[in-house]
Amino acid sequence: MVIEMDLAQRRAQHDVETAEHLFDVAVEQFDIAADVLGLEDNMRRVLRHCQRELTVHFPVEMDDGSVQVFTGHRVQHNDGPGPTKGGIRYHQSVTLAEVKALAMWMTWKCAVVGLPFGGAKGGVQVNPKLLSGSELQNLTRRYTAELAHMIGPTKDIPAPDVNTNPQIMAWIMDTYSMHEGHSVPGVVTGKPLVLGGSEGRAEATGRGCVFAIQEAAKVVKLNLQRAPVVVQGFGNAGSVAARLMAQLGAPVVGVSDSRGGIHNPAGLDLTAVQRHKDRTGSVVGFPEAENVSNEDLLVLDCDVLIPAAMEGQITEDNANFIKARVIAEAANGPTSPEADRILHDRGVFMVPDILANAGGVTVSYFEWVQALQAFPWKEEEVNHRLQDIMARAFAAVHGTAERYGVHMRTAALVRGIARVAEFTRLRGIYP
Repeated sequence: MVIEMDLAQRRAQHDVETAEHLFDVAVEQFDIAADVLGLEDNMRRVLRHCQRELTVHFPVEMDDGSVQVFTGHRVQHNDGPGPTKGGIRYHQSVTLAEVKALAMWMTWKCAVVGLPFGGAKGGVQVNPKLLSGSELQNLTRRYTAELAHMIGPTKDIPAPDVNTNPQIMAWIMDTYSMHEGHSVPGVVTGKPLVLGGSEGRAEATGRGCVFAIQEAAKVVKLNLQRAPVVVQGFGNAGSVAARLMAQLGAPVVGVSDSRGGIHNPAGLDLTAVQRHKDRTGSVVGFPEAENVSNEDLLVLDCDVLIPAAMEGQITEDNANFIKARVIAEAANGPTSPEADRILHDRGVFMVPDILANAGGVTVSYFEWVQALQAFPWKEEEVNHRLQDIMARAFAAVHGTAERYGVHMRTAALVRGIARVAEFTRLRGIYP
């Protein structure tokens, strides 16, 4: 027990240290792409900064009557393209630097797939697994009240992220609506269907990632029906991506969650794995597989690797040992710039986060449109539109990569940054 607690503390400290450096990584990636574009100095100064950063310290009454103070953030990177858009995460390692980086990446992500949004992100430094349902609701409502002046359907639209879900979005919507005096379903996306959520939203990030993998497979001439797949992170995005890859015929040989991973080179029965996780709280210990660490999972034999967990997982320390031919980043920021260079030199085809996981924000856009029009779409229409957008965005990014002779991450950033820079030039500087 003591060893497990020590490992958990060290992992938490590593997560915080990684988060603190994340904005430096985001700016470094921006600078690389800006050099490729030949972006002028004035534009660099504008786009390297976040427009608004809010940090709040707010009290929450706990079930035992005590009052705890939590720290939360909301950052809006750039509202040039339109209202800002980005998720809210609840995690013990949340820092302002991390939220700034994620907000910047959201700006480029929305631009890459052509959405009329700028980028934003939010987070509360908390381990929600330690809270009761009523404490979680109290925290969500008080955090929302602190943000109420800066969010809204035409200003900034939150969505689910790490450890948040449709229920939390419902609480945010209700709290904001109480402040406004009328129901405002368009203030968040990722809501329950009955409150105006969109068909297909829950699976959108994983489904969009698989659409991107299908396009990448055409480029590298990979037969997905015989391509072993490893997924780090068996949460919403990772479990959906794993299931959809298996439906394409690809054997999923390894998956993991925050407690560790499992590996079976013959392929996993994902339905049985999900039942095991629902029963025990983790994929670890699944009887028809071998337990492996999250670190070892990344270097298993496979053709497709899907990092769908937290940031900073693929670094210069393990990039040389990764065996996958294609990496599709369902998570945000899982690969360091140093690892990017190593993987590119080794011929690994990277589908970067701002393209690979753009399915979530794309269907969030669909949900926002449906809320504004009060006109729901069928799931078939949602998925068809998503596939079309992902395929067109992939083709555009791949074409940019070939044009400039750069890897796919830089190409995606070039596409996104060029689009936002164009908005900025056309709108000008006020006053």
